[in-house]
Amino acid sequence: MKNEISRRTFLSAVSAGLGAVSVSNLASAVADEAPVAPVSATLDPNRVRFCLNLGTIRNYELKIKEELEVARDAGYRSVEIWFDRLSDYARSADGKGFDKDKLSELRKFADSEGLTIESAIGFASWIVDDADRRSAGVDELKRQAEALAILGAKYVAAPAAGANEKIELAKIAERYRTILEACEPFGVRPLLELWGASPTLSRISDGLSICAETDRADAALLLDVYHLYRGGNSFAALSLVAGAALPIFHMNDYPSSPEREKLSDGDRVFPGDGAAPWRQILTTLGKNGFDGVLSFEIFNRDYARRYSAVEQAKIGLEKMRALFD
Repeated sequence: MKNEISRRTFLSAVSAGLGAVSVSNLASAVADEAPVAPVSATLDPNRVRFCLNLGTIRNYELKIKEELEVARDAGYRSVEIWFDRLSDYARSADGKGFDKDKLSELRKFADSEGLTIESAIGFASWIVDDADRRSAGVDELKRQAEALAILGAKYVAAPAAGANEKIELAKIAERYRTILEACEPFGVRPLLELWGASPTLSRISDGLSICAETDRADAALLLDVYHLYRGGNSFAALSLVAGAALPIFHMNDYPSSPEREKLSDGDRVFPGDGAAPWRQILTTLGKNGFDGVLSFEIFNRDYARRYSAVEQAKIGLEKMRALFD
């Protein structure tokens, strides 16, 4: 209705021959009647799934079923697993893949505990320049995707593992497209993960460029608060990442010291206990339509000494929820 009023105001002014009125004054008059665009609310906690990345409790040296029990007891309903733990439990007899019966058994166990396996973390060398290593990495990802399909997981992390030098973005895009195609038959989506200290892939701008150049709608990123900061990214750049291209977002925080370049993975702290701009982060995710997984992931050895596995996981969940208060 106000848009119609604004148009009438403008047309009336023109038809009245208001030559003495400046264009800027007329524009101001029209703007005064224009509707005010609503400001998007902070991300709605009811639209997301709070998840425990089981790497958070690796320091306790638990078996994968025990890790799932920790997640259950801490109040989570979904998890991200790690492939080395999965291999310990379900390695095939030839040692090259996974035992399907064991995978089915683990799926039933997770279901009985009320847990969804969202994704898995692995380090396949799909991105490297060496052709033989890269081919082996793609084959590894195929085996991982087949296993995840049995577990009901939809995603697998695809970081720049093994790449210790800069690689042309066009080449990365081609290689990323290869693994998207390789995992598609299993219904599993590789997520391009940024690592803050990686010389290959640490910038949102590079990740977006790579995804755009794959020419695939399923290209997507896996971002992490610590890694974004460690890589020197501006959190304003999150506004460019549509929610559909960010199924999982890793939740953690970073201290104000030491300086950014000296931070290591073990320096991560509970969400809200560090210097991350949470209002900006959550508001931006909300505006972008994010409705995926918020996964708690830290590797703080001091916490492992201070808390039990369940205590640390539970505090992480409470800290994530508290950010929305």
